[in-house]
Amino acid sequence: MVKQVVIMAGGKGTRLRPLTYDIPKPMVPVKGKPFLEYQVELLKKYGFSEFLFCTGYLSKYIEDYFQHGVGRDIHIQYSVEPEPLGTGGALKWAEPKLEDEFILLNGDTLLYVDYRDLVNRFAQDQAQGYCVVYSNEDQIAPNNIRLDQDNWIVEYDKTNPENMQYVDAGGQVFKKNILDYISPGKVVSLEQEIFPTLIQNHQFKAYITHERYYDMGTPERLSLLERVLP
Repeated sequence: MVKQVVIMAGGKGTRLRPLTYDIPKPMVPVKGKPFLEYQVELLKKYGFSEFLFCTGYLSKYIEDYFQHGVGRDIHIQYSVEPEPLGTGGALKWAEPKLEDEFILLNGDTLLYVDYRDLVNRFAQDQAQGYCVVYSNEDQIAPNNIRLDQDNWIVEYDKTNPENMQYVDAGGQVFKKNILDYISPGKVVSLEQEIFPTLIQNHQFKAYITHERYYDMGTPERLSLLERVLP
């Protein structure tokens, strides 16, 4: 059973400058507390207590705030990339600290799904990866995912939204062996280099949600998030 939550928290957040000149993007305050804390609290509600933060830019700010989770009833590890390695490269760098299966979340996205149901579905299939996809009724972003009738992902393409059905919601579940596709020390994008391999091997399945996600990667999206959070 999946027990570990990995959060990508190493981005520079250039679109949120000047807010991110002095603090990393996941630590930008929303209604008085860091965005990253909302993610941790959400996962705790579903019983997850093992976290790995993949950090880089201003990583000490995150470590000083959360430390190792003492007093929060959780345990936090850190994997600090020495230089920007991309999403795939950052995961490869974190390999010694990864469990055999893990949830992977973007550090700038608040994704409301039933995480227990997600990992249970993942356990029932033989896929190396599950991707949460949003039905995108309100068109919050261009569609980039196409599925077959059994919800296996058959195409992931950000350049051709007309032929896509869903949008990547910023959350996945993976088996650790996807790292076999990644060379150490290389800049690697999961979306551009690893997802296509999983799709080609019929190893990437979708978990469909109709609950919209919220990201805080731009000032406009951050403002929306502040309005919708209770």
